Amino acid sequence: MQSFFIPSIPAMRRCLELASLGRGHVGNAPLVGSVLVRDEAIIAEGYYEGFGKLHAERSLLQKFDQKISSEDVLYVNLEPCCHHGKTPPCTDILLERGVKNVVCGMVDPDTRVAGKGIEILRAHGVNVICPFLHSQCAYLNRGFISVRTRLRPWITLKRAQTRDGRIANPDGSKMKITDETQDALAHKHLRAKHDAILVGVNTILTDNPQLDTRFIQNNSLVYRIILDPHFKIPESANVVSPSLASRTIIVTANILEELQAKKAALTQRGVRILELPFDGQIFDWQALFNALMTPNDEYHGITSILVEGGPKTWELFSRSGYRDEEVVLVGN
Repeated sequence: MQSFFIPSIPAMRRCLELASLGRGHVGNAPLVGSVLVRDEAIIAEGYYEGFGKLHAERSLLQKFDQKISSEDVLYVNLEPCCHHGKTPPCTDILLERGVKNVVCGMVDPDTRVAGKGIEILRAHGVNVICPFLHSQCAYLNRGFISVRTRLRPWITLKRAQTRDGRIANPDGSKMKITDETQDALAHKHLRAKHDAILVGVNTILTDNPQLDTRFIQNNSLVYRIILDPHFKIPESANVVSPSLASRTIIVTANILEELQAKKAALTQRGVRILELPFDGQIFDWQALFNALMTPNDEYHGITSILVEGGPKTWELFSRSGYRDEEVVLVGN
């Protein structure tokens, strides 16, 4: 007989906290955390630590060496997988260890799962409650959901402007709009919550930004994407410096022969250079998204982009309909 219990909101929120620890490590995969609850107390935890590593549920259960009680409840913010990928199905280990109660935040949108994991567990007598805190779980993995259902990353447009709507000085030169408090908040709640920051090359030429999260941490795990169709980025730019190069992606068109030496130099530093179709105005969007989402060697893909480029870049994304959120920071 299946047991009756009331799902714990704090337990699922702890799953989300654990899941977020994987940001910057899981590539195009989901952020997943899991906890095991006994007598209303969490007795074990796990999360998906990185691309190709153990999934959250398997990580938890392989570390937990006690016998699982029929009253214990396993919480996970995403439906347990039921397919063979880089690791065995999580449904297998849940059944092997005798887990009888599972609460998952949402159904996995991946077509290889998509409710099948829940069906397998229920068919074997496991009491499954799903969804639970769905909106919070879906928002955490909005990038993963977008990649699996719309074949593109989640895209947030961010800009800063003065109270009267200006974004630069009258001569077009850079204007400092936001203060340090706003910058720190933007790094913590925007940059650090996306897999990549995107700008056009003119922002690099004008401002020479670092595009990192230095206001909240020393070693940024965010990628930097530069749209640079004519490969104008200077080798002295901050984003291709030795300390930042390995997380910088330059998107360009066919590179001319006279620029091949610069390409080789930047590639040697660790910069990823993508040569994609360009019609003179914009890159082929789907080719761009596919290249950014798809794992390749040590690059494991991304699921979300924060567009911080200038007006031209914002307009390109907005006009093309690739805008899921827009954030405007207003300074003095």
